[in-house]
Amino acid sequence: MHPDPRPLVLSLSGITKRFGPLTANDHIDLDIRAGEIVALLGENGAGKTTLMSILFGHYVADEGAIHIADEAGRLAPLPGGSAEMALAAGIGMVHQHFALAENLTGFENIVLGTQSLWSFGLGRREARAKIARLVAESGLAVDLDVPVARLSVGEQQRIEILKALYRDVRVLILDEPTAVLTPQEADGLVATVRKLAAKGLAVIFISHKLHEVLALCERVAVLRGGAKVADRPTAGADRATLAELMVGRAIPQRERPPSTPGAPVLSLKEVSTGNPGQRDRLENASLDVCAGEIVGIAGVSGNGQGALAGLVAGLAAARAGEVTLDGQRLTSADPAGRVAAHVGRIPEDRHRDGTIGALSVAENYVLESIGDPENQCGGFIRRSDIRARATEMIRAYDVRCPGPDAAIRALSGGNMQKVVLARALEGEPRLVLAHQPTRGLDIGATTDVHRRLIAARARGAAILLISEDLDELFALSDRIAVVHAGHLSPAMEAASLDVRTVGLMMAGHTAGEAA
Repeated sequence: MHPDPRPLVLSLSGITKRFGPLTANDHIDLDIRAGEIVALLGENGAGKTTLMSILFGHYVADEGAIHIADEAGRLAPLPGGSAEMALAAGIGMVHQHFALAENLTGFENIVLGTQSLWSFGLGRREARAKIARLVAESGLAVDLDVPVARLSVGEQQRIEILKALYRDVRVLILDEPTAVLTPQEADGLVATVRKLAAKGLAVIFISHKLHEVLALCERVAVLRGGAKVADRPTAGADRATLAELMVGRAIPQRERPPSTPGAPVLSLKEVSTGNPGQRDRLENASLDVCAGEIVGIAGVSGNGQGALAGLVAGLAAARAGEVTLDGQRLTSADPAGRVAAHVGRIPEDRHRDGTIGALSVAENYVLESIGDPENQCGGFIRRSDIRARATEMIRAYDVRCPGPDAAIRALSGGNMQKVVLARALEGEPRLVLAHQPTRGLDIGATTDVHRRLIAARARGAAILLISEDLDELFALSDRIAVVHAGHLSPAMEAASLDVRTVGLMMAGHTAGEAA
């Protein structure tokens, strides 16, 4: 193999970071060259986030060094602990959850922070010219003069990338960049990244979508247990190989046996929620979810999924129309009532809505059932019984944590999600609301979540799966409906659809137009 002639732009050597007894990064070496697109893979808790946080100045490594090329191409040490210095050195990062001021325009977001507020009105012509050049070179066309809140998710991501390019970054970190995009928008992003790399930009691509990694990246670095276990070209690799490198074992293929749906458990008839001008709302939505089936809801974030989930979870009430659960009409917001009616709830945001960070794993596990006789007697909490049940849950769901008394905020996202999943499923609910159940999870954790949802379906539960991951929807759903601007399409047999059609419907086309 011939040596790569492209100049080195970033070198991490011996990076080690410890948090008490936990070694999050263990002597990691990683080199990135100009124009190279490298995927960084690993399970939740493998050390990816810590490594990128060190690179971007949010953490300081206990050992090791980072060198980055200056404008003349000479490698120089990068001091740790300063995001400002990382930006100045040419490192940019586009996070999965965008960091944009929604009340400002795209142009204002791009230039914000690059000049004093006292001189913000100065240099606009020069800034416009530079952004126009970046748009022409990258193909990231977007209206710069409307508030970001009015832009689509894909357009907001273009603003985020332009914001990094405007700062003349030489290394761009993309964290789960296609998680909230339609397939067509994801294809456009891939084309843009290739174009930027061809002009010399080095890209670190973090994703759990292995087909995208194989299609876009020329090399993969894999972390497991805080250590780098592989660094190899993508040529000749496949998804199964990468998955096995990430988790250290072969991942079994999911099997979804045919379903025989029963009677409707959840029914919506011409339901509207929120105010007419509100973006995340429902307008005249009708849907049945039957026992023993999984109905998937596809759509770009903010088009009504949150309103639907809030309605089912008991956090909101319908403005018009009728909602019934097992034939009983639901007329008010009543979270406790939903739990009592055997609705298992997996919320979209496990940090904000699914857990209380200061409480223990055991306390979070029984949050929705603390008043049950098995958890309480005569007003006293049965702490030993709760700890015992939580210990069994930790074993059954393979939750990686010190024990039931550990604060849940100390767990990785994947392990936190396992606790939420166990709480939702262990009572064998009649209806399961699974809202983004695998967002941000690695392939091993995702496979386990899918297996448990299919098992719940097999015992007769009705499952409403809201996901922005079309691969997940097609893998699990018996029927799929698409929501756009509050309007919900009829649920169609998943076998009659394809990714392209659903992607076009997510962008606002009708089923007939998409076909």
